[in-house]
Amino acid sequence: MTRIVLSIQDRKAHRADAHHLDPVVMIGGDGLTPAVVKEVDHALKAHGLIKVRVLGDDREARLGFYDALADQLGAAQIQNIGKLLVLWRPKVEKVKAIDEDRMPGPKDVKILKYASRGGQRPEVKILRVLGNQRLTRGGTVKRAKVKQKSIKKSSQG
Repeated sequence: MTRIVLSIQDRKAHRADAHHLDPVVMIGGDGLTPAVVKEVDHALKAHGLIKVRVLGDDREARLGFYDALADQLGAAQIQNIGKLLVLWRPKVEKVKAIDEDRMPGPKDVKILKYASRGGQRPEVKILRVLGNQRLTRGGTVKRAKVKQKSIKKSSQG
């Protein structure tokens, strides 16, 4: 695969997004083994933007790992600071199958009931609301009613 080449503005945006990230993969003393490449590939599939830490002190080897990872995995080189390498590859969107017969499932709803006195904590209740139920403003669960049919309309039709 060939590496992705990004514009300066795109690299700046990804560099800002990667600022708070922690390294996901570490390259140890054995260098760039197939297992390390596989882990970096899995991390790129899962996250898209990752940091890789290289534990060796050889700067030329680190740059070689950086180029090799970008070439083998089809990723873009975002940043190289010291022993950290930042790589990006667009995440593949997962196709979600839509089931037409699916009904809404139960939901767990958190209800806060405030105390009448001011300095006390509110009481927290978790209620399970089923598909045919609704939650009122007072925090009670009501079941959906069957809509009544008009006698006049049914006799006319």
